[in-house]
Amino acid sequence: MSADKCPYPKSATRAGEITAVQPQVFESIPSPAWRLPLLGDLLTVDSEKPIQKEMALASKLGPIFEWKIVNNRVTVVSGVDLVAEVNNEALWAKSVGLPILKLRKVAEDGLFTAFNSEPNWRKAHNILSEGFSRSALRNYHPSMLRALGGLTDSWDRVADAGETIDASSDANKLALDVIGLAGFGYDFASFIGEEHPFVGAMSRVLAHVNSTSNDIPFLRKLRGNGADLQNEKDIALLRTVVDNVIAERQSKPGEHQDDLLDLMLHSADAETGEKLDPVNIRNQVFTFLVAGNETTAGTLAFALYFLSRHPDVADTARAEVADVTAGETPAFEDVARMRYLRRVVDETLRLWPSAPGYFRKVRTDTTLGGRYDMPKGSWVFVLLPQLHRDPVWGEDPESFDPDRFKPENVKKRPAHAYRPFGTGPRACIGRQFALHEAVLALAIILQRYNFQSDPEYKLDIRETLSLKPVGFELSLQRR
Repeated sequence: MSADKCPYPKSATRAGEITAVQPQVFESIPSPAWRLPLLGDLLTVDSEKPIQKEMALASKLGPIFEWKIVNNRVTVVSGVDLVAEVNNEALWAKSVGLPILKLRKVAEDGLFTAFNSEPNWRKAHNILSEGFSRSALRNYHPSMLRALGGLTDSWDRVADAGETIDASSDANKLALDVIGLAGFGYDFASFIGEEHPFVGAMSRVLAHVNSTSNDIPFLRKLRGNGADLQNEKDIALLRTVVDNVIAERQSKPGEHQDDLLDLMLHSADAETGEKLDPVNIRNQVFTFLVAGNETTAGTLAFALYFLSRHPDVADTARAEVADVTAGETPAFEDVARMRYLRRVVDETLRLWPSAPGYFRKVRTDTTLGGRYDMPKGSWVFVLLPQLHRDPVWGEDPESFDPDRFKPENVKKRPAHAYRPFGTGPRACIGRQFALHEAVLALAIILQRYNFQSDPEYKLDIRETLSLKPVGFELSLQRR
C-alpha cells in the first residue's frame, strides 16, 4: 500500500520521513455482570426504583457504566470529573431522554420537555425569566404565606387531636397550593376536604412514565392494558385542570396579577416580538404544576425527615429563625437571612435531590475521560445522588451535615460536584422560587411546631420522575 493510501493520519518525525499515527484504542464502558443475549441487563434493572439501583451499580462499577435493555443503551456517569466534561456546553447539550420523551405526551414543548431546536423553548424562557426575578419573588411571597396558612390550619387540628401527618402527602398539597396561587392565581385549596384529584393523577402519570421507561413493551402487554387506559384517563384529567386554570384567568379580562400566567398571556418575546400560542401556554402551565409541585414537595419531605432525625440541627435552625424573625411571620427579606436553614435545604438536595438526574448529548465526536469513545449524538445520564456522594464530599458522604455548605467548604469543592437543578441554559428556571418556598415553609414549620418521627421508620424512597419518602409520618406539638 502506498503512503498516499495509508489508512492512518500521517505525521512527519524527521525531514523526509513519514510515519503512521496509531489509531486511539478506546476502553469499553463497564457494565453489569450476567448480561443476557437479546434482553441485555433486564435482570439487573429495577423498574420500580431505577435510580437507587443505578446508585448501587455505580458504587460497584465506578463513576461510569452502561446498561442496556434489548437495543436501548444507557450510559450513566456520576464522577465529578466526568460530569464536568459532560456539562461543557461547547461539546455537550441537554438531551431529552426516554422518560422525558414519554412526558412529552402531556407537556409537549413545555420548558422541561422541549427539544433544544424547538423555538418555543427559547421564546418561553425569555418571557418567563422575568417571572423568576427577585422583584417577582417578592410579589409571590404573600401567596406562599397564604398557602402555608392552609397547611398550618390543618396541622394545628392534627396536633390538637394527637394524630400524625404524612409528610410527603402534605408537602405535595402545600407545593400545589403555592404554585397555583403564586403562579396562576388559582386556589386548589388542597387542605380543605379530600386531596385534589390533580395530585393523584399527576403522581400516577409520572409513575407510569418511570415504569414504562425501564421495561420491555411486549412484557408490558402481557400484563394487560389497564395501566395504559388509566394513564389516558389521568392525562385527560390533568389537561382539564390546566384548561380550567387558564379559563378562570381569561374570564377576567383586564385583571392583571403580575404572575407567571399573566406573563404568558400578555408578554412578547423581546427577541422575536412574538407571544406564546395557547397550546404552548397550556404546556407551560402543566410543566410548572408538575415541576413546581413534585420537586419542591420532595425536597420539603426529605428535609423534614432529616430534621426529625437530627434534633440538634432542628434546634439550631429554629434558633436562627427566632433570631431573624423575632417571632413574627417571616418577611420576604428574612428568607435570605436564614443562612443555616438554607444550608439544611442544600444538604437535603445533596443527599436526595428530588430531580435525580439529567440527560446530556454530545454535539460532536469526542472522548469522555480520555478513554471512552463518544460519537456525535451519544448521550449520557448524570446520576445526581451518586455525584453528590463523590469522594470530594469527604470520608462520610452519606451523613447529613449542613456545614458542608459553609462558604469556606463550598470553595474547596469543584463547581460541578453539586448540580441539583441541572446545568447550562436548560437548568431549572424556577430554582430561586423553589429555594425561597422551601426555606420559608421550613421556617414557619419550625416556628410553630415541634415534631418527631417514628424511630423505627426506615427511609423508603418512592421513585416516579422525582424522589420522595413514602410512609414517613410526623407527630406534631404546637409550640
